[in-house]
Amino acid sequence: MAKTNGKNWLRAKGSASSNKVTFLELFFDLVFVFSISQLSHALAAHYTPLGAAEAALMTFAVWWVWIFTAWVTNWLDPDKMPVRGMLVALMMLGLLLSASIPEAFGDKGLLFAGAYVAMQVGRSLFTTYAMTRVDRANTLNFVRITAWLVVAGVFWIVGGLLEHEARLIAWVIALAIEYAGPAAGFAVPGLGRSTARDWDVSGAHMAERCALFVIICLGEAILVSGRTFAELPFSGLTSVVFVTAFIGTVAMWWLYFRFGHGRAAHRIEHEETPGSLARQAFTYGHIPILAGIIVHAVAVEFMFSHPHETGDLGIAAAVLGGSGLFLIGNLWFKGATSGRMPLSHLAGLVFLILLAFVAPFIEVYLMGILATLVLIVVAAWEYRSLTGTEAAPTLH
Repeated sequence: MAKTNGKNWLRAKGSASSNKVTFLELFFDLVFVFSISQLSHALAAHYTPLGAAEAALMTFAVWWVWIFTAWVTNWLDPDKMPVRGMLVALMMLGLLLSASIPEAFGDKGLLFAGAYVAMQVGRSLFTTYAMTRVDRANTLNFVRITAWLVVAGVFWIVGGLLEHEARLIAWVIALAIEYAGPAAGFAVPGLGRSTARDWDVSGAHMAERCALFVIICLGEAILVSGRTFAELPFSGLTSVVFVTAFIGTVAMWWLYFRFGHGRAAHRIEHEETPGSLARQAFTYGHIPILAGIIVHAVAVEFMFSHPHETGDLGIAAAVLGGSGLFLIGNLWFKGATSGRMPLSHLAGLVFLILLAFVAPFIEVYLMGILATLVLIVVAAWEYRSLTGTEAAPTLH
């Protein structure tokens, strides 16, 4: 139980503001608008198997530093001045991280790694100190987390000093350590391990934070569509691609927010061990959602630049893969929070797999239309299945 005194930097549980997302948290997210833009451009510019692997690794890293910060601000109060200072410092480091993304596997590898490690370890040390002052029982959890992040940080920094494939291998090891941490309870010899009951989170706050990040990603898809359409000569084909891209993005928004978002918050708020469910639904379950939207944004660029291309399996993978990853993420997210897998999403994945067999014979813009139609069918199917049942809780 947290003590109550003037030096308490934690949110007041049960108060009207305990679930509130503050303006500073929204301001903090602006840095990640830049990150997502950098990631989508990096993938589009280096669209090879190696380039995709590098973009995937950086996407995992960006998400991990953001979601860890979301967990921390679920406990710490951003309206307290020391916490504000910590978040502003993280913003500066996040800006350096984002700026280095295009050359993270080139000349700016050490900058990327250094900014990332400083964010992860620095934030964890700050939270450990904040917990020590008011909640000694939870301090040990952050000591364990810090230990895992420091070990991973060694591989991040070493990777920044290496080159080419050696850097990629070192950073994969670093990410593997960090991603294994929550599943392993951040076990440390002599310090024990954390349990699901240790992580008492506000479901409403966590759901809103992740929803805002999804909005950021969808915003990148909108920006790509609008910017590319504005730069190209007006024609019937570019108009069709523009409308297709926009409708596809709207379908993604609908699929995530209509039934998934509100139910997740409600379920976590009433869960006996909310930390375990939040870890599955948000920490891990949102990764394919994020990746799917980024790949969708890249696919939009390809639809504009290579509308009549056929037989390019890489472009086909982007066009169909963006929708597929997004559906997989929603399947995971909704399955974790509702206890059942949406049949509509499973069917959508089957449709996309079937489209993959004929993709080599279909022009890119037509493939984009078909992928968008799959999302529309899934959304309509889910709406028809769930409308009329007990209304899903929503957040406003």
